[in-house]
Amino acid sequence: MRYVYADNSATTALSPKVLEKMMPYLTEVYGNPSSIYTIGAKARAAVETARENIAKNLGAANPNEIYFTSGGSESDNWALKGVCHALKAKGKKHIISTAFEHHAVLHTLKRLETVAGEKWSFPPPLGIKFKEGREYLCHEDRHAWLYPLT
Repeated sequence: MRYVYADNSATTALSPKVLEKMMPYLTEVYGNPSSIYTIGAKARAAVETARENIAKNLGAANPNEIYFTSGGSESDNWALKGVCHALKAKGKKHIISTAFEHHAVLHTLKRLETVAGEKWSFPPPLGIKFKEGREYLCHEDRHAWLYPLT
């Protein structure tokens, strides 16, 4: 029986080319890159080489601008916390989101409602309309969501 896998945003099959490149790090150089022993130092060198290659391909000014996380949820958390911290420094404390976000986003936003004793505002999903199966913020509703603290 043939099937179609439609959840590639959650988990995707590993490309054979990627598997081939990763095999040495899964079978030989599998040490903790933060450790001080030889196999860990080799793993660390591989991580830093990967960081440099990614920085070069993305046009990053410095490889130290490239961070690795364990997955999407950690990345969502980190990005949202960083944005909230940056917004707070500018006197902003209003973020627009929808009830349709992934739980990693919704739970982080809920947790950020009280950061350093300040109340963050997350509007309810008003103004969300569907057209041809896609959600969008209606033009007539967008001004109700935006105000100086956004």
